Amino acid sequence: MSTSTNRAEVVSLVHLGCARNLIDSELILARLAEQDLLVSGDSDLAGTVVLNTCSFIGPARDESYEALATLLERKQAGDLDHVVVAGCLVQRYKRRLSEEFPDVDLWSEISDYRAMAKAVRSMVDGNKYASYLDSPGLRPADREDARMLATPGSYAYLRISHGCDHSCGFCAIPGIRGPHRSKRPIDLVAEAQDLIGGGVKELVLVAEDSTAWGRDIGLELPHLIESLAELDGDHRLRVMYAYPNRFPWELTRLLKDHPRVEPYLDIPVQHAATNVLRAMGRAGDGAQVRRILDRLMEEVPGITLRTTVLLGYPGETDADVDELLQMVEHYQFTRLGAFTYSDEEDTPAFGSDGEVPSDEADARLAAVLEVRDRNLAHLQGELVGQTLEVLIDEGSDEGGTALGRTCMDAPEVDPRVIVQGDVAVGQRIQVAIDGVLENFDLTGRAI
Repeated sequence: MSTSTNRAEVVSLVHLGCARNLIDSELILARLAEQDLLVSGDSDLAGTVVLNTCSFIGPARDESYEALATLLERKQAGDLDHVVVAGCLVQRYKRRLSEEFPDVDLWSEISDYRAMAKAVRSMVDGNKYASYLDSPGLRPADREDARMLATPGSYAYLRISHGCDHSCGFCAIPGIRGPHRSKRPIDLVAEAQDLIGGGVKELVLVAEDSTAWGRDIGLELPHLIESLAELDGDHRLRVMYAYPNRFPWELTRLLKDHPRVEPYLDIPVQHAATNVLRAMGRAGDGAQVRRILDRLMEEVPGITLRTTVLLGYPGETDADVDELLQMVEHYQFTRLGAFTYSDEEDTPAFGSDGEVPSDEADARLAAVLEVRDRNLAHLQGELVGQTLEVLIDEGSDEGGTALGRTCMDAPEVDPRVIVQGDVAVGQRIQVAIDGVLENFDLTGRAI
């Protein structure tokens, strides 16, 4: 499609950000398709590209700006007809962006995206449309509408709530997504049944704060997990973004004993040092973080714990970093994400005293990742020679190579298994592990 006429009704989407934002991207795609627009995964074929942005921290915001600049350059060169920008960045900075980037054709704050899809339809048809769409207010915690899944088919994300009630010093999300609102069990069961019925083998539960689910409607997270695990189908559950405060301990029974609940938990602790945690506005202290981790490992033997930590928070000292390094080493964290502090306006910590120079923060980050990688190399090496169950996310190519994950690995953020054999997406197979790559992915053959 080289001409404007041929590409006019073809729309593509560029997704940025987290799994929660990916669900929004899937909703956008479905709303566009409902307007009889041709949705393509190749933005080079499209006359219109929708950019779904992220604005969590500085690097994410910079990535959004860079992607927008690229699209506007393509438009100026005649390779694109229209550029649409949606999502967190628009919600956060609102009409300031439209003044800064007047060549964008349509802006949309966070919504159900029906109005945006209708506006794109009108824009493509050459009719009048509103070039800026304000959010109608907080998104209700209702059942999600139909989504055009962007995941492989082996797994899908299931958003169990919206928003967050915490006021962590570094985080702008509450101001973007609003306070915590739990989706009702009946709606989540219906969503899960749709996904399972479509062949999804792993439901990855996501939220800004998963462990807060249900408290605003008189329930607790284990109630939901058990309800979803007991649904008919060949599926399993994985829990992400479990804030450690007020942990619902009945969940450990399901993590340990229920065959459809993966013994895996993403629990972002952010730090180990009490003074840093308190400066961040996190509940509890370093000792409480360790007690939670100890109890999880005791009640769920063999559990895989994933966490996230933040380096360079204002006032952080070398001693604080040493304490964090000791925690990463002691608990042998291998599934660990780390990032440096970004001084974000509209966050409680914005402009705080005690700034850590960026080069020092980067050095501290590198030290944490070095310990993580040492732990990971050891663990992955111990798996060589074992036979592991693997869920296939990408079926075999012409060379007979497929990609999958073990129960220890969440999609997109954890190591993968490169499998030799004739296997299809969604299969759970036994794989004989025979090696570890430089990036810590495992290799093996289907048996």
